[in-house]
Amino acid sequence: MELKVNGKRVHAATGGREFDPALPAVIFVHGAGLDRTVWALQTRYFAHRGHGVLAVDLPGHGHSEGPPLPSIEAIADWLAATIAAAGLKDAALVGHSMGSLVALDCAARHPERVRAVALVGAAAAMPVHPDLLAAAQANDVSAREAITFWGHSRPAQIGRDQVPGLWMVGGGMRLLERGAPGVLHNDLKACAAYAGGMAAAAKVTCPVRLILGDRDGMTPLKGGKALADGFHAAETIILPGCGHMIMAEQPDRALDALIGFV
Repeated sequence: MELKVNGKRVHAATGGREFDPALPAVIFVHGAGLDRTVWALQTRYFAHRGHGVLAVDLPGHGHSEGPPLPSIEAIADWLAATIAAAGLKDAALVGHSMGSLVALDCAARHPERVRAVALVGAAAAMPVHPDLLAAAQANDVSAREAITFWGHSRPAQIGRDQVPGLWMVGGGMRLLERGAPGVLHNDLKACAAYAGGMAAAAKVTCPVRLILGDRDGMTPLKGGKALADGFHAAETIILPGCGHMIMAEQPDRALDALIGFV
């Protein structure tokens, strides 16, 4: 499905069903350097069970027109505009990694547009090492390698895929390679600069659920727990033995954690 947001073409997956704005809507937001395809299982489940589903490609990612937006706050405002462009009054937001910061900030800045928010692999702050930023700016393969290494738990790096035929590490590398030069650096820079996570959490009034991996090397569990404490009320689900790429490592558990919430 394609939308026009702020004059630019936005592409979104709909889970194999035609999008119906009259249904309860769920919008999925991907992480840094990624695209809508990380949500393939979740979008299909909800689309075939009475929801209108949009897994968006952020500006400059996947099939959406660019340029990529330079800050979490700018992407959050864009997300609110996307909800309106889809003909929706509001939506449940599900964000992973950088997408969790976007969903969080959107819920704080545009509460009338967000009825629930699920934060996957989340923390209030996502600092990025200067060497990783420099490698991403140079479009060096070492940036993609580092993200793939730290993004997957040790068991995930040696196999143990729950989906037959899926190679998590190789698939993660290929997905990052598909991004246009500069997109990954833009996203990592936006994450590193974002300092409003705890202030945003304090403003959120809708239901909140955090889905965290206890072996997450990119947004460690203690960061997710600290963020959870910043909300007036939030549920936290911890997936044992799971790294940062939660939807790939434990797709069924990740889906179970969303069912009944969004």
